[in-house]
Amino acid sequence: MPKGGRKGGHKGRARQYTSPEEIDAQLQAEKQKAKEEEEEEEGGDGATGEPKKKEKSLDSDESEEEEDEDYQPKHKGVEGMIDIENPNRVAQTAKKVTQIDMESPRELSRREREEIEKQKAKERYMKMHLAGKTEQAKADLARLAIIRKQREEAAKKKEEERKAKDDATSTGKRLQSLSLNK
Repeated sequence: MPKGGRKGGHKGRARQYTSPEEIDAQLQAEKQKAKEEEEEEEGGDGATGEPKKKEKSLDSDESEEEEDEDYQPKHKGVEGMIDIENPNRVAQTAKKVTQIDMESPRELSRREREEIEKQKAKERYMKMHLAGKTEQAKADLARLAIIRKQREEAAKKKEEERKAKDDATSTGKRLQSLSLNK
């Protein structure tokens, strides 16, 4: 025997749906009852209560429209007493094109601000580097000075060697010329 006892169970039954017109009619009937109860509480006397009902019935079309606009559903439990708003939820407000102010400067995001600060810091460093005020620039200048001295010494040494060679060749030629003359 299948679960649930009988074959088919409740799931195969035809479903009944309430149409929107029926729901509206029920809501209006509830509103009408609520109005009548309020009038009975206010009037109390049968003679004075009836003219108020007649006056209300003349303006009932207008008041029903107003109530439809201001209709708020009944809250369950303490939901109606406590007004809770989530501070983390940001309400999206749509702005019209005419309300947008293009002339005022827009606020930069954190990443954009950091990027601009990086660029400015890099420019400042390059200016100081070119002026020779940074440690790296001082080290570079010292290295360049050492290289210049080495190159000058090498140039002097070459010059001396060339002079020595020239002197040697010139003295050798003189010796040859002297030996030929004898």
